[in-house]
Amino acid sequence: MISTVPTDLFIGGAWRAAGDGSTFPVEDPATEKVIASVADATVQDAKDAAAAAAAALPAWSRRAPRERAEILRRAYELMIAAKGELAALITAENGKARADAEAEVGYAAEFFRWYGEEAVRVEGHLGLSPSGDKRIIEISQPVGVSLLITPWNLPAAMITRKVAPALAAGCTVMVKPSRQTPLTALYLARLFVEAGVPAGVVNVVPTARDIAVTAELVARGPVRALSFTGSTRVGSALLGQAAERVLKTSMELGGNAPFIVFEDADLDAAVSGALVAKMRHNAEACTAANRFYVHASVREEFVSRLAKGLEALRVGPGTDPSVQVGPMASATARDSMVEAVQSAVDSGGRVLLGGEPPKGTGYYFPPTLIDGVPSTAPVLDEELFGPVAPVVSFDSEDEAVTMANGTEMGLGSYVFTGDLRRGLGVAERLESGMVGLNTGIFSDPAAPFGGVKQSGIGREGGRHGIHEFLETKYIATQW
Repeated sequence: MISTVPTDLFIGGAWRAAGDGSTFPVEDPATEKVIASVADATVQDAKDAAAAAAAALPAWSRRAPRERAEILRRAYELMIAAKGELAALITAENGKARADAEAEVGYAAEFFRWYGEEAVRVEGHLGLSPSGDKRIIEISQPVGVSLLITPWNLPAAMITRKVAPALAAGCTVMVKPSRQTPLTALYLARLFVEAGVPAGVVNVVPTARDIAVTAELVARGPVRALSFTGSTRVGSALLGQAAERVLKTSMELGGNAPFIVFEDADLDAAVSGALVAKMRHNAEACTAANRFYVHASVREEFVSRLAKGLEALRVGPGTDPSVQVGPMASATARDSMVEAVQSAVDSGGRVLLGGEPPKGTGYYFPPTLIDGVPSTAPVLDEELFGPVAPVVSFDSEDEAVTMANGTEMGLGSYVFTGDLRRGLGVAERLESGMVGLNTGIFSDPAAPFGGVKQSGIGREGGRHGIHEFLETKYIATQW
């Protein structure tokens, strides 16, 4: 199947090799073998993509909202029809289990359906000024050419979550996917053509020269908006570059999600929620539960049940339908788990399950549970981005909230309690953009996704997402 996936750049509606003919390898994390060589975009290629997007912008922005909506709806239908192929491709270049890959495709496709519906609902406003001397007209217009930089952990969903609202708003885009997972992006480019997206409206430029290419696109040319999903470190650097040209920016950055279990929680529900919140997508998600804060009175029981649940998960190649945990996406990701476990142990934690990578081929790391981690342990300050679960005990609600908020990150949080009043109260106190109350999943195309503090700026999804690609214009007149 991989042999049929495009490996060239997609610029101005045409496939082409990199300007200097160079390529970079794409690896299967389960076998450590190269599965494809993809065109490595040069700075000039990126400039060509920006020019193509600029040339396509006037016609696309004037296209009737209903016509844009129908194209997005068609893209949704094509993705659903290709779910099997896309899931296999995601597993091949990302490593995640097939079930997770299929779930990602379904989630990713929904952004096309949702924003196809939102495209026809961009509203304005007409009012009379307080002085009565003029009418105030407000309209929304596309911000323009947009640069979309996406990560490797959800290679389909992180693209559609940006492309769909941008196209619905009337913007044209350049997608720079992660060098680890470019094949999914290129497959989607072909799908866009089939859906009827005009040439130049979507351009896909994989590159291993990330810094040079991104710097060029941000520093000059037609780009007016930058949407990035990735680490806080890289996002902060991009914000600095974007500030020089005052680009409109949206940033979905790192997470460090606390998972709080109160003494009155339904432990069966809490454990089920923990397994989903922690282990979905190989635990390589910014929304993954990162720190487990469990009330002292139920800690032992919760830890025992969670250990059994984690131990029951089968680790192996994502192509095996019986596998729930595939390899990590890279050797670097796997090695970071080894370091995290050692850090937790050095702080006084006890490894109850897992803790060491297996010998052999593939970047595997087993589900790992560490109990007795002190609240001051450095490992709690890190975004683990892998299947390591440190558990901390607490005695009071205030203590749990204080520990949960004791980080510069504020993307997502999870709370399990049998008291809805307390649950909602704690959810309001938590410094995060999203809260899962008695559920291990809060991501939804119809809901705003984003964080506070160093976890990001802006929101994706829901009715908010399209506004990241719109500007408000005020017109004063009288009659």
